[in-house]
Amino acid sequence: MAQFVVIGLGRFGSSIARALSEKNFEVLAIDREESQVKAMEGIVSQSVVLNATDEKSLRELGIGEFDTAIVSMGETVEDSIMITLTLKELGVKQVIVKAKSELHAKILKKVGADRIVFPEREMADRLAQSLASPKIFDFIEVSETYGIVEMVAPKKFANKTLADLKLRDKFGVSAVAIKRKIPVSKPDGSTDFKEEFVVGPGGGDEIISGDVLILLGRNLDIEKIRKL
Repeated sequence: MAQFVVIGLGRFGSSIARALSEKNFEVLAIDREESQVKAMEGIVSQSVVLNATDEKSLRELGIGEFDTAIVSMGETVEDSIMITLTLKELGVKQVIVKAKSELHAKILKKVGADRIVFPEREMADRLAQSLASPKIFDFIEVSETYGIVEMVAPKKFANKTLADLKLRDKFGVSAVAIKRKIPVSKPDGSTDFKEEFVVGPGGGDEIISGDVLILLGRNLDIEKIRKL
């Protein structure tokens, strides 16, 4: 079974760690803040208070034996770069890193990151590209059979809550996040759109037409949703 380490337990990192644990993967969760680590106790396989920039500490944890590391640091850009470099040097097969900017992403690629993600970034470009690829925006492979997919919510999902949809029971997938465009009135009376990002949505969250879902699950199960 694939093993994952999640470094940085903010909203994005903790949501990913929870979703992977729900799929019964072995997950090691790391953060320098004790409160963040305690919040994951009993949810993930192991949670550790640790400064992930410390190579010796990572080595002692046996990080090099993990299949995939997700680096979701909310602190400095320098920390995420150093951690990425260290993870690759220690032998982690796949390192996925949250980036804050295109420049940050380029540097991360240079030091060995296998995949870059922008959880909070503007989705306009991808929405435009959806005309050519109408359902799937992005895909991150987390193992040979599992992936994280960003896709337009099927029309059948509109105006239904996650509890109504029962994604885990019916399709075997978990909703990691929801992205949507919210209309905002400008001072000149015109309307603009602001992106809302719901991380770790609950059963009461309702799907709105046009929402983008970030789903974690088996590739075969995600494909079933894509065909709806």
